Amino acid sequence: MPSLFVRTLQVHQWLYENSDGWVGHRLLMGNPTLLLRHTGSRTGQRRTSALTYAVDGDAYLVVASNGGSPRPPAWLGNITADRRCEIQVGRRRVAVTARPTFPDDGDYARRFDLVDEVNKGRYAGYQQKTSRPLAIVELTPDTR
Repeated sequence: MPSLFVRTLQVHQWLYENSDGWVGHRLLMGNPTLLLRHTGSRTGQRRTSALTYAVDGDAYLVVASNGGSPRPPAWLGNITADRRCEIQVGRRRVAVTARPTFPDDGDYARRFDLVDEVNKGRYAGYQQKTSRPLAIVELTPDTR
């Protein structure tokens, strides 16, 4: 049986999706949340992940933290296999291209500070729990 925290996240995502974005954008702890729609790399099925985000210019930034687990979240593998995704921010849907970045990226430290501030310092705590670098994924709106 999933933990209370996991169940809470599942209910949050369900509310966000089933209210068409009317509820969910700032539901949990006041953090801005988007829905990332991506394709499963093995199944080809559409998947949705509710993720806290920060904005950097035109890009939305999300973190592949998986709560500090040694394993990255499945959605990171999916967006690495197929970078074309869609995000929903509130009621607005936007086609985006995903680009994972890591500490060797020159802008990583500044961006980590942005996402960590929005998430009230939780990402720094998650990074301390794991030896893998947490990917910051840049979601850039498509211009097509």
